[in-house]
Amino acid sequence: MSAGSTSVRAWIGLGGNLDDPKSAIRDALTRLNQEADVEVEAVSSLYRTAAVGVTDQPDFLNAVARLVTKRDPEGLLQTLLGIETALGRVRSGVQFGPRNIDLDLLLYGEMEMATRSLTVPHPRMHLRRFVLEPLYEIDGDLTLPGGRRVSYLLEQSRDQGVAHAGSIEVPR
Repeated sequence: MSAGSTSVRAWIGLGGNLDDPKSAIRDALTRLNQEADVEVEAVSSLYRTAAVGVTDQPDFLNAVARLVTKRDPEGLLQTLLGIETALGRVRSGVQFGPRNIDLDLLLYGEMEMATRSLTVPHPRMHLRRFVLEPLYEIDGDLTLPGGRRVSYLLEQSRDQGVAHAGSIEVPR
């Protein structure tokens, strides 16, 4: 990380259900660690979940990673989108459709913001067990902007079930 600006913790969701999603998630984490001003600090286990919305597709593998970054939220989002593109993500225009990799900025420190391109915290994360389970695994005591704890949101979540699907190492 470069000197001079303040580091912020950010959490991202990683997922995919086409080709080899475990490899795509590992490749995305490796690419993140190769970026200047971004360090992958922790990664949850992998979780298998049924698709939401468009249900006629393969199950997803999902994980959450905690990053330390000096990039602003928009800059970090652009990094995530660039990694998706580099890994072959093609946006079909179908929301919740199948994809080989999906990287979502879930939280950026304690910041709350909404622009045309980015809402932080992620607007649906509190509804998704496939986000809350892995987030709880790596930061169970985390309090989100607005004052709710991850553990509380997980208890309240009525979303589809998740199944532990193995682990993934933090690439160095």
